[in-house]
Amino acid sequence: MEANRAETGTAVSIELSVVVPIYNEEESVRPLVTRIREAMADFGKPWELILVNDGSTDATLVNARKELAIGDLRLKIVELQRNFGQTAAMQAGIDIAAGRLIATLDGDLQNDPRDIPAMVTAIEERELDLLVGWRKNRQDGLFLRKIPSWCANYLIGKITGVKLHDYGCSLKVYQASIIKQVKLMGEMHRFIPAWVAGVVPSSRIGEMPVTHHARQHGTSKYGISRTFRVILDLLSVLFFMRYKARPGHFFGSIGLAAGGLSALILFYLFIDKFVLGNDIGTRPMLIVGVMLFLSSVQLITTGILSEMMARLYSGENDTPPYIVRKVFDREGSDA
Repeated sequence: MEANRAETGTAVSIELSVVVPIYNEEESVRPLVTRIREAMADFGKPWELILVNDGSTDATLVNARKELAIGDLRLKIVELQRNFGQTAAMQAGIDIAAGRLIATLDGDLQNDPRDIPAMVTAIEERELDLLVGWRKNRQDGLFLRKIPSWCANYLIGKITGVKLHDYGCSLKVYQASIIKQVKLMGEMHRFIPAWVAGVVPSSRIGEMPVTHHARQHGTSKYGISRTFRVILDLLSVLFFMRYKARPGHFFGSIGLAAGGLSALILFYLFIDKFVLGNDIGTRPMLIVGVMLFLSSVQLITTGILSEMMARLYSGENDTPPYIVRKVFDREGSDA
């Protein structure tokens, strides 16, 4: 614990920041902090704990602030203005983290903090930028959680090319310099390895088995509807991974294909009308050909506009996907 003790008047270089988004976890906060402290007792280097309260409506924030009184714990509590979702809460914690490495985990006690020191050692020894936890013996329901997760992991691996067993595990360790280059939005925390693969080679992303516990308090924030959101998010990830810097290629390719098919149809009808002398005015093929031509023009122009918007967005938009109400330090004041 001595390595984590505050040093008055001295700038301490933080080795590890542990970021935990929490939402309506009033019963889990105290045992969570206790387990993290116990897990990091022999870490031997300065570390900090960052709890991000994602607009909880119960006593989560009150219970979390009680932990500020612990003398040997470097703790920050980030209070978001409302519920922005796990991804935004995770981004808020990452933005405020001062550590050279950043570890993230869930606040429901299902991830085991005792895996963190081993993961920190592994990410250094294996020279990785991201180490993902693999819940090899997952303690969740088979039909509502495991099967949808298996299907999602297979699809994500196939589409993104990043081969992992468990994308959804929140227990991950990052090189801070890398994860701070990635902007998380929407519900994209499930696809963090895919986003990281956009800035580093996939060979620098690894995984290791971790312990997983059954939920002890509260209720799960996820249901079967998550499967459908994952599919939609997966399509978004595919688009951003391949066409973020060149969206005009996506729309333009479809537009050119539609235009080519339109040209073939209209050429055929031209021959049928002016060479063979047949009446084409009432034929559905004429309507199809004209509609494909109009669609082609619209898609190509949409691609040009999207290229312009992408350049403006990448150059000017630095707005975070969350709003912080207050940050509490050990004294309970703004940090």
